[in-house]
Amino acid sequence: MQGKTQGKELKRGLEERHVTLMSLGAAIGVGLFLGSASAIKLAGPGILLAYGFSGMIMFFIMRALGEMAIQKPVAGSFSKYARDYLGPLAGYLTGWNYWFLWVVTCMAEITAVGIYMGYWYPDVPNWIWALSALVIMTTVNFLAVKAYGELEFWFALIKILAIVLMIAVGLLMIVFGIGNGGVATGIKNLWDNGGLLPNGFKGILLSLQMVMFAYLGIEMIGVTAGEVKNPEKSLARAIDSVFWRILIFYVGALFVIMSIYPWQEIGSQGSPFVLTFEKIGIPAAAGIINFVVLTAALSSCNSGIFSTGRMLFNLAEHGEAPKGYGQLTKGGVPGKAVLASAGALLVGVALNYIVPAKVFTWVTSIATFGAIWTWGIILLSQIKYRKTLKKGEEAKLKYKMPLFPLTSYVSLAFLALVVVLMAYNPDTRIAVVIGPLWFIGLIIAYYAKGFHKRSQGSAGTEQKLVK
Repeated sequence: MQGKTQGKELKRGLEERHVTLMSLGAAIGVGLFLGSASAIKLAGPGILLAYGFSGMIMFFIMRALGEMAIQKPVAGSFSKYARDYLGPLAGYLTGWNYWFLWVVTCMAEITAVGIYMGYWYPDVPNWIWALSALVIMTTVNFLAVKAYGELEFWFALIKILAIVLMIAVGLLMIVFGIGNGGVATGIKNLWDNGGLLPNGFKGILLSLQMVMFAYLGIEMIGVTAGEVKNPEKSLARAIDSVFWRILIFYVGALFVIMSIYPWQEIGSQGSPFVLTFEKIGIPAAAGIINFVVLTAALSSCNSGIFSTGRMLFNLAEHGEAPKGYGQLTKGGVPGKAVLASAGALLVGVALNYIVPAKVFTWVTSIATFGAIWTWGIILLSQIKYRKTLKKGEEAKLKYKMPLFPLTSYVSLAFLALVVVLMAYNPDTRIAVVIGPLWFIGLIIAYYAKGFHKRSQGSAGTEQKLVK
């Protein structure tokens, strides 16, 4: 009965290349193109350590998710696993939390679209572009899942090619001096301006919120589990390759940028990506990169509407969201759930009238808090899942978490550290207030609506069936 509602199923129309590029596309967005500059200001060249170590933690989290997703590939993914292994309340909270975090993230993305379009059309109000982006991305999400996957594949490919090209151009400048009058820049900028850790370990720790925001979206692989062909092969390959590609894109791009420019200058003279292309002698660099970051924002918003629609579909299946959200279109898309998410995003369009610069930091930190809950739930579900296995079953797992249980507990401790640091930093502290308030509201609704009684009843029925 996985993924079924009213005799219909989500269609398995996603190929392995779609899944890989969708997860990369969701992760490579404003976090790298815009957020990296503020992270560099905090940590200096030491940001490479922050991205590298955080990337390793994300790899462990994805392996934990993969272990469950390959055994049980379902729509709703980690919300379903939380429900199965941690209880109905955990599943309910995780589903609604993931919906909320992507709605908040998409608000940031459509706001960014308005800013990027202002580069070419400065006289057109931002909210018009934000609304246009929302309408287009919602329409795209009504396409059959294979067509959606194809479009997202090309969206992500544009970003990836731009990053690879920038790394290649930068390396030519570092090694051969091309674009720098034949004088090789070398990599001395990494330690010439106050050393590798100019602000000490404190700078690295304070940068972790923005670093972790950059990784938000990798868990999209799990959301696609109910609609991917051959889950065992596709999900395993996608998870293993994503870690290395993210390391190359994030660490590689920032290594090149900080080798060419002193770290203190990055962000003060525009996008580091634009500066690199301009230095090599490409006059249209600003326009090209603006187009790339525009597709990055649209792609991330596209992924967000996809995720939120599937999460509402899963909640509706369990009676914890309106029934209509569990209905599928002829193309196998949860249409009403997609429209509900798009409706919530209209708040983001309205905010374009009043959003000052500070709100972008608030929005990203609230999204990071929501992501940390999701990643923590994935790890806790996997730990509990292992405990449900009998002796012989563990050896038969098709895709194992490496060095379990050490890696699961180390990853949980790291996520807890990031939350403590967010509470410590005045700019991100709002997330540690808004996040718990959101969960308190959800818990009140859970008991007020009587969902707890329904879940107890279904648990009792299941036990009778087992007997």
